[in-house]
Amino acid sequence: MIDTAYNEESFFVRHCYFTGGQDPYARLKRALKADIDENAWKSLQRTESRSFPRPETSKIAVKVINDGCGSFEVR
Repeated sequence: MIDTAYNEESFFVRHCYFTGGQDPYARLKRALKADIDENAWKSLQRTESRSFPRPETSKIAVKVINDGCGSFEVR
């Protein structure tokens, strides 16, 4: 999860990517019961974020959750 305009007070998810398993969105797809473009789903299963403009705060925050463990970093 990435907050591309982190203000040091709250973390707001602006980008979210799922990299684990064969189809990390399987449960979400079933819950939505909708036809979603397969390429849209694939664009979210990646380890490199989409590009975004430099934030006014010059800070971004990244939160990684991996099998129940998590880490948080501000750059």
